[in-house]
Amino acid sequence: MLTDKEKNNLQTYAQCHSWNLMTQMKEYLEHPMIIERGEGCWLYDIHGNKYLDGNASMWKNVHGHNHPALNAVLLQQIGKFADTTYVSRSHEPGLRLAHKLATIAPEGLTRSFFTNNGSTAIESALKLSFQYWQLIGKPQKMKVISLDEGHHGLSFGATAVSNQPQMHGRFKPWCFPCLYFPSPKCSEYAGKVYYEEDTESLKNLEALLEKYAEETACVILEASIQSVAGNGMKLQPRGFLKKVEKLCKAYDVHLILDEVFVGFGRTGSLLASHEANVSPDFLCLGKGIASGYLPLGATLVKETIYQSFLGDFIEGKTFIHGHTYGGNALATAVALKSIELLEERITKGILSQGVEDFGMITRQYFADHPFIKELRQRGFMCAIDLYPGSQKKGFSPLERIGYKVSQYALTKGILIRAYKDTLFLIPPLSISKDEMEFFCQKISKSISEYINNRI
Repeated sequence: MLTDKEKNNLQTYAQCHSWNLMTQMKEYLEHPMIIERGEGCWLYDIHGNKYLDGNASMWKNVHGHNHPALNAVLLQQIGKFADTTYVSRSHEPGLRLAHKLATIAPEGLTRSFFTNNGSTAIESALKLSFQYWQLIGKPQKMKVISLDEGHHGLSFGATAVSNQPQMHGRFKPWCFPCLYFPSPKCSEYAGKVYYEEDTESLKNLEALLEKYAEETACVILEASIQSVAGNGMKLQPRGFLKKVEKLCKAYDVHLILDEVFVGFGRTGSLLASHEANVSPDFLCLGKGIASGYLPLGATLVKETIYQSFLGDFIEGKTFIHGHTYGGNALATAVALKSIELLEERITKGILSQGVEDFGMITRQYFADHPFIKELRQRGFMCAIDLYPGSQKKGFSPLERIGYKVSQYALTKGILIRAYKDTLFLIPPLSISKDEMEFFCQKISKSISEYINNRI
């Protein structure tokens, strides 16, 4: 336990030295939250307050905090070495993870290029596609087509292929141009689809391919769920990815599938590409790959593409790209164990039962809530759009109702993230049914109390 002096020191450090990620520090420093420890789905701050981690620690925690099996693997690897490098050499946990990913990936994805996170996995796929076309004598294929409202990360390559003005607009003048096609539409929760339409989206994609295929290197899109599209967590109709894959093959362009958010159980399957029966040319992974323990990303690549990069050094085929901590030994060791634990949950039916429970409970608390305009739920993801009531206009963007409700929920022991007027419910996959009940009940109450008091 921290002493009062140590707690005061940490508060001072937060005030004087820290600059938190994606955070307006003026707001954060009014009520700085400093986490001391975690256990299962719960986080504890330095004052002893307890919060259900309904954000899965930025969407990456799979098995909960302080998991004994993951801790043991981490300690075991530290007893050997913490890291070496994946430049011009390999190590045991990295090779074992590469083999494991090849066994669970869609057909043809045999090679893993390790990076630090999801954004760098995207960057790697883009550069690999760009270089590939040069190597096979088609250097004119440089354009990128992306699904509108996509979010692929915040590094410059990832920013270039994303289209969220609020997040990326300021930096677009420094980015390469990208072509966009509109997102499909889908309304779904608790396993039931209420509406879906992808005709217009696919029509626009095909029109771009008809016009630019000879100049296009790749099509890139998030799989199954667009994380911050629209108000956030826009769902894709089942079968949409397969249709996109078919068009990419027909027009000879690469398909880059971004599973950074949805990969490793978030939609209820090990990989969303398996659900869709899609085998992209590049599959980008991050977040849940190491269950939130350590930074890790991976770009899975088809064998045919890998083979084109082989040759004598003088031929200039080498992929000159990488990151210092790409393929870190501790991260890859934990990732391998995390995947094994997730496979066990799938085999025993625990994951599918959890998805069913989560759908049922979110429907119970939010489907008929007077201050919820729309509910979207798939797997262990639920998004709820807030509004003042059936006879009233929406909230002013300046009111930041989503953010304020999420801050109010902290007082009830719930940690969630908001985007615009939408709350994101994204707990660790290990959340129990009782914890789901607590989670949804407290959020429902927070919405009602805050909006009623505001009115």
